[in-house]
Amino acid sequence: MRPIHLLASIVFAAFAIPALALPAPMSEQELNDKSDIVAVVRVLSVTCTAVTPDENTGEELPSYVAQLRVIDAKKGDAAKGDVVMVTWRAVPTKIVGPWAVYYYPGEEVLTHLKRREGGVAYASTWWNAKGDDITKPESVELPKQPGQTVVPRGTKQEQVPL
Repeated sequence: MRPIHLLASIVFAAFAIPALALPAPMSEQELNDKSDIVAVVRVLSVTCTAVTPDENTGEELPSYVAQLRVIDAKKGDAAKGDVVMVTWRAVPTKIVGPWAVYYYPGEEVLTHLKRREGGVAYASTWWNAKGDDITKPESVELPKQPGQTVVPRGTKQEQVPL
């Protein structure tokens, strides 16, 4: 009888551990309170800034900077028409959960951003900091090599120098 309990415990742990790995989403109020900027934005461009190995998995992961034009400012010191930069790094493919918030050229979306320490760029406040698309992106393909930039098709490169 004991081996059956052990097997049941192992099976339970295999399913319970991934479920515990992803923290709960923040409520809208928490997101607003913890964010420096809350705004509807349009993604002007996404640039791959580096590709580095993950320290735990060794998987080569790209880092990005996106330029976001503020369409409607809800909170913070960014005004309509301002361009803010948001950075993020991809997560290993075997990680459970949507830890990274991705931005795609051409999409318009409500987002919550927190200023990075000592910098001018922002990061998403939490993994659920980006709302549903108001305008969907044409593509979710992002650049894969450092220095490559993707902009929405049919638009002038509206990029602000980094």
